[in-house]
Amino acid sequence: MRVLVEEAPAVVRDLLSRGVVFDVDHEGRLALGLEGGHTHRRIVHAGGSQTGHEITSKLAAMVAAQERIEVMERTSALALWSDGERCHGVVSSEGLVGAPATILATGGAAALWRRTTNPRGAIGAGPVLASLAGADLADLEFCQFHPTALACPGTSHDGVLITEAIRGEGAKLLDAAGQRFTDELAPRDAVTAAILEQMRIDSTPSVALDLREIDPARFPNVFASLAKAGLDPQSQPVPVAPAAHYTMGGIAVDIDGRSSLPGLYAVGECSCTGLHGANRLASNSLSECFVFGERAARAALGDEAAAARPDPPEWRFDPPSQETRDAVWRYAGPMRNPDDLARLISNPYPLARAIGASALGRRESRGGHLRRDCPGTNPRLDGIHVVVSSGGSVRDEEWH
Repeated sequence: MRVLVEEAPAVVRDLLSRGVVFDVDHEGRLALGLEGGHTHRRIVHAGGSQTGHEITSKLAAMVAAQERIEVMERTSALALWSDGERCHGVVSSEGLVGAPATILATGGAAALWRRTTNPRGAIGAGPVLASLAGADLADLEFCQFHPTALACPGTSHDGVLITEAIRGEGAKLLDAAGQRFTDELAPRDAVTAAILEQMRIDSTPSVALDLREIDPARFPNVFASLAKAGLDPQSQPVPVAPAAHYTMGGIAVDIDGRSSLPGLYAVGECSCTGLHGANRLASNSLSECFVFGERAARAALGDEAAAARPDPPEWRFDPPSQETRDAVWRYAGPMRNPDDLARLISNPYPLARAIGASALGRRESRGGHLRRDCPGTNPRLDGIHVVVSSGGSVRDEEWH
């Protein structure tokens, strides 16, 4: 955490110098937002909740203009070129790509859960590739369920994210009687648990989010998405319920992005530095990407190619089925029990099996991991990470 706090301001300054446009106040200073679990306004945004798009579009243009970078579009990673002792590059749909160091930045796995705020491709491909190549995974039991995802079952609008920043500006959560029932800016696990309990009390599939006092100009994409769903948030509250949003777990790495497999690095949501603990604070993820991404890039420059490379592995990546997505939501959703989790152990998708094993191994409720049979937090598990080896065995580790 100290690394992130000390190095993140320089990241923001660097992005500004590269032409990324962040929201400013009437005096031209960065407009700082307040989100769940925060005590001070400290988050910079672009276009309300379009920060990711602003950054990635600007950086993509820079990459395209850089002659020393080869971009392989419409090319998929099928496996890591590994003998289990070292990573030598990537097996791609266009052939072998050898490298002294390979950095995975493949995103998260929250689309493994049927109800999700994520694009369908967020299936944890990076951790699957890394695990089968010989790397350890960690903290897979911790999935953050975003409290306010649009609840429109059976439609393409179900799961649309309604950013937490909008609650930071005054949106309220209401029960079936139209009464406020929780602190909207508590940490996400607390808000999610409160919503689930209120849904149980009211026997409803959702609660209501009241946006009637929010200026649509502050969050134009949110109001546009709600309009596409046929909702008018300025006249009545909209239905919301928790959905899988962010995975704290992934490929176990150190603060320079090194995995347990020499030659392999991971950054962003596919990695697990331990930074996010059991329940990521809102908007720390982009800072993590840039701070630890730079550290991984610098560390990887020091790697040297092996004298000889082994034959590429025969295994190839196979995406999860819809049945797997249904099973992960049903058996490892916002509220869990051991009998359901055990059902995932035989799932054909490797990451679903690993999630089930990790969640079974942590016999407590903590952050994004809630178990009906173990509702309390076990202090003996403070600082303990559940690690899954490439062979599938599970062990507890204390990280320093």
